[in-house]
Amino acid sequence: MLIFSAVCPHSPILIPNIGKENLNNLSATKQALEKLNKKLIRLEPDVIIIISPHGRIEEDSFGVLSSDKYLADFNDFGDIATKLTYKTDADLIHLIYNQIKTELPIKSINNSKLDYGSSIPLYYLLKNLDTSVVSINSSQLDYDAHIRLGELLKNIILDSNKKIAVVSSGDLSHCLSETAPGGYCPQSKGFDQGLIETLKNKKIDQILKLDPDLISDVEECGLRSILVLLGVIQKMNYEPEFLSYESPFGVGHLVMNFKLL
Repeated sequence: MLIFSAVCPHSPILIPNIGKENLNNLSATKQALEKLNKKLIRLEPDVIIIISPHGRIEEDSFGVLSSDKYLADFNDFGDIATKLTYKTDADLIHLIYNQIKTELPIKSINNSKLDYGSSIPLYYLLKNLDTSVVSINSSQLDYDAHIRLGELLKNIILDSNKKIAVVSSGDLSHCLSETAPGGYCPQSKGFDQGLIETLKNKKIDQILKLDPDLISDVEECGLRSILVLLGVIQKMNYEPEFLSYESPFGVGHLVMNFKLL
């Protein structure tokens, strides 16, 4: 059964040993993630499925990490002290792979190392929880394929007697200021605010109609993983709960919970 769904960002600055004093500039995001963690502690999920736009992203197939445990570190960002280990749900991993591959291209990736798109949200969401993790990578397939992946995942989740949470990891525009990683794009602010309003109003069809050139110009990295989540919940009774949005470093960070009713 599905018990929780949310969109979370993955800025490395959110990790205390990396962000240090800069973490204060993401205080609203940090507080929102901590709020989601408290919600998860109350719900006690058996498994959290996280959709990441990073790691091994294929042009023509999705990926599910197959391992008996997942390992996470932040060495690439200069933090050699913070290390995390998560148990996985091997049965669910195999079920997802075997059922999805009949409808969509998906690879079973023999890898225990989580990418930062998965590990940064999990650092907050699974604090003080002993929850299994299943990590799925998005792809360069079209938006309809990502919606379809979510629909297939929903069928698996609803057929399961396990309590399952689904999280979409992704940042919005990377071009919100002159010092942003992608440089400045004047359409970025409107893109982020428009996407947030679309999610609040449950207008999934409007996301599918977004201008591809605009999407490319604003350099987002969350749209495809968000579409997977929307594919899971789109025909369910849910209420969007906006928790935070901020962009102090020129990258849009959104935290949104989708309360299941």
